Amino acid sequence: MDRTSSHVDVAVIGAGISGLTAAYRLQEAGRVPEVFEADEEVGGRMQARREDGWLVEKGTETLASHGYPATWRLIKDVGLDRDGGVLKVKSLAGVWRDGKAHAGSGHFVGTLTGAGLSLPGRMAMTGMFGSLLPALGKTDTRRPGEGPLGLRTVAELVEGRHPDLHDYLLQPAAATGWAWNTRRSCVAPLVATMVATRGLHGWRTYRDGMDALARRVAAKLTVHTGSAVQEVAAQPGGGVRVAFADGRVLTANDVVLAVPAPVARKLYPSAPAAELPFLDATSYSRMIRVTLRVDRPLAVRQSRGTPKVYALLIPEKEDGYLSGLTFEHSKAANRAPRGKGLISMLTAERATDELIERPDEEVVEALLARAERYVPQLRAAVLGSAVHRFPYAAPEATPDALRLQSAFLDRPHGPVEFAGDWVFQRPTSEAAVQAGELAAERILSRSAGSGPSA
Repeated sequence: MDRTSSHVDVAVIGAGISGLTAAYRLQEAGRVPEVFEADEEVGGRMQARREDGWLVEKGTETLASHGYPATWRLIKDVGLDRDGGVLKVKSLAGVWRDGKAHAGSGHFVGTLTGAGLSLPGRMAMTGMFGSLLPALGKTDTRRPGEGPLGLRTVAELVEGRHPDLHDYLLQPAAATGWAWNTRRSCVAPLVATMVATRGLHGWRTYRDGMDALARRVAAKLTVHTGSAVQEVAAQPGGGVRVAFADGRVLTANDVVLAVPAPVARKLYPSAPAAELPFLDATSYSRMIRVTLRVDRPLAVRQSRGTPKVYALLIPEKEDGYLSGLTFEHSKAANRAPRGKGLISMLTAERATDELIERPDEEVVEALLARAERYVPQLRAAVLGSAVHRFPYAAPEATPDALRLQSAFLDRPHGPVEFAGDWVFQRPTSEAAVQAGELAAERILSRSAGSGPSA
């Protein structure tokens, strides 16, 4: 684009998987979308970097073989399911307790290993799931707050039950994957996701990096990277004005804001009053991810004879500074050159707060000092590191946000629509793809003159 004003049919702001999905579905329906991304690469929190035989994931790690229908539909539509584009993750998640990793968290193997739960904890888990059984099938992944679990937080669900249920089951699951504080975030989205995906059974990863789907979709679209938007404003006579940070201006018939809710609120200050409560209530957890290139394929200490752990969930009770480690070379062999390894360190809330503004070298040093507890040879094996900061790691799904979500989904159509996992208050790439599809449906419904389609 040049610096003069121009016009597009649909401007999609944000080239994460949600915005790319919206653009792809709109194009499929005959509209002419163009995608504008502030970064120089597409993929958002699914970006990956390739360098000298290493494939470094910046954010999202895996996708599920169950409970991800919109993602698999998109994968098949762009042909990524062919020729080995999606790999099975053969190793498991595990929980750290008593000086070692216990494999099988969220997996049927956990019934044999305990997955970090004591015997009384396992009995309490059986009792809890038994009492929740009537509610499990009624928890909606798109409107989790409307189900039987209501607006209870993760901590409130297990209040009064055996402490293992919080300390070694739900807290590490929520914190490692989503950087959630269990006292702030509602349990319904977590349970809905666990039920839909059947726990952590049958998980997959993209052979060429977690941004493989985003790059494949983007190749079929018109995408402008390095295009930071400053403001969007609906025009009284119809259409939307889009102003860029470099002074460019364009108009569009419709706009999709596929960015985190606080960013959308800032870019669209004149949003209709009906949209503001949910936008303002949607808060985010933060996280830092440090990826280490190491000189050999190291592993975490675990019981002999148990399945290999690729994702280590570290309970707050055990550490409180690191929330997890992932061993990328155990997830997929092509993440590191032969004979080498790739390990990521994930911060807990306290470490994130302390380190988010610190220089990279201080971040790496602070986390390495903790990580050697789990991988004693780690420091000596490090060849290089990369620090990734996520001020918008995951929507927190607070009671206030879930309470306001349905009204937001049922609002009238407008010239500016929204997309992102925050729309469904479920921090997964599937929720992001679903939100992109919903934004496209709402735009197409508005042009056809029909009502809401959420």
